[in-house]
Amino acid sequence: MSPYDVLRTAFTSMGANKMRAGLTLLGMVIGVTAVISLMAIGKGAQESITSRIESLGTNLLFVRPGASSQGGVFGGQGSAGTLTLDDAYAMLDPTLTPSVAAAAPELSIGGQIVAGRENTSTQIIGVTPEYEFVRNYSVASGSFVTAGHVLNRSEVVVLGSRVAETLFGFRDPVGQTVRINARQFEVIGVLESQGGSAFGLFDDQALVPVTTAYYRLSAQRTNQGGVSVGSINVQVRDGYDMDTAVDEIATLLRLRHRTTEEDDFTVSSQQETIETLEETTDVFIMFLGGIAGISLLVGGIGIMNIMLVSVTERTREIGIRKAMGAKRRDILFQFVSEASLLSLGGGIAGVVAGYVLARMLDGRDLAGQPFETAFSTDIAALALVVSVVIGLFFGIYPAMRAARLHPIDALRYE
Repeated sequence: MSPYDVLRTAFTSMGANKMRAGLTLLGMVIGVTAVISLMAIGKGAQESITSRIESLGTNLLFVRPGASSQGGVFGGQGSAGTLTLDDAYAMLDPTLTPSVAAAAPELSIGGQIVAGRENTSTQIIGVTPEYEFVRNYSVASGSFVTAGHVLNRSEVVVLGSRVAETLFGFRDPVGQTVRINARQFEVIGVLESQGGSAFGLFDDQALVPVTTAYYRLSAQRTNQGGVSVGSINVQVRDGYDMDTAVDEIATLLRLRHRTTEEDDFTVSSQQETIETLEETTDVFIMFLGGIAGISLLVGGIGIMNIMLVSVTERTREIGIRKAMGAKRRDILFQFVSEASLLSLGGGIAGVVAGYVLARMLDGRDLAGQPFETAFSTDIAALALVVSVVIGLFFGIYPAMRAARLHPIDALRYE
C-alpha cells in the first residue's frame, strides 16, 4: 500500500468511530496541555525571580561574616560578628580596592513599629546613604537616609510601602512619628513598592541609619569595639572583573582582620546567587513537568486500549485484506499510522491549548499574587515529539498483534 492509501484508510477508520477517536485524542490533548502550561508557569516563576534579583542592583558582591564558634558549638554562616562599618569604609579606598565603586553595609534586626493604634512587626534594616543606589531602591515620597543621619545616629526611618500602608493607610506618613522598640522615630520617607510575588517582602521593612540601628536598637558589640554589620553590599566598577574585585576585597579584609589560616568572612557574587537559584528552580520545573508527563502516559495507554479494541472489531477485515494480498507490513503500518495520527492530532491541539492557557494565565492576579508565565517553543516542540513517540510506542503492540493474525483464523472470527 502507498503512504496515501495508508493515511486514507486510517482517516476512514477513525471517522467510523468519531466519538471514540475524539475521546482518545482528548487524553493526549490534556496531557500535552498540562506539560506546556505547567512548564510555562515554572519558567515564568524562574524568570520573574531572576529579573527581580538583577533589578536589585548590578555588578554586586555580597560580603558576609563567617560562622561563629563558642564552646565547641558552631553557628551558621553569617553568625559571627566579624564585619564592621569601618570595613565597608575601607573598601572605598581606591589604592586598596580600585575595583569597588560603592559599599553599602546593612544591619538587620527585628522590631515592632507603632503608630497610634496601629502596629506591625517587621525587619528594621540599618543602612547608609549608598544603600539607595547600590540596591536600586527608590523613594516614593520624602527622602532617604543621609550621611548626617548616620554621623549623628539620628532617630529617623524610611518605611517600606507595605509598612506605611499598614500604619497610616493611604495618608502620607512623611513628617509623622512612630515608635520602634519603644523609641520615637521621625518618618522621613516611603520607599516605592517592589511589587507582588516573593519580592514583596522588600516592601515589608523599615530603613534606619546603620549607627542608629546599632547603638539605639541593638546592644551587640564586636570584639574590636566597632559598629557590627550583618553584610556589606559591594558594587563593582564598570570594566572590572568580578573575580578581581573578590580578590581585592578578600586581601583587604584579611589584612584588617589579621587572619592567616581561615577567613572569617565570605564573598559571593550576584551571579552565583542567581545560578544557585536557577538550579533550585530547574528542579522545581522538572518536577512539574514530571507530574504533567504522567497524564501523557495515561493518554498513551488510552491509545493502546482503543487500538486493541479496533483490532478485535476489525479481525475479519484484516483477514480479508490478507486474503487479497496485503502483506504483514501493510497491516502493521495501517494500525501504527492510526495510533500516530491520534497522538499527533492530540499533540498539535495540546500545544495550541497550552499556548492559549499560558497566555491567559500570564499577568493574572491569583490569591493576591501576579501570575507570570513564559511559553517556550522548545518545550512545546519537545512535548509534541514526546506525544508522537508515546503514540507510536503504545500503538506498536496492537499493530503487531493485528499483523500476526492468520488469514484463515481472521476470516473465521465472528
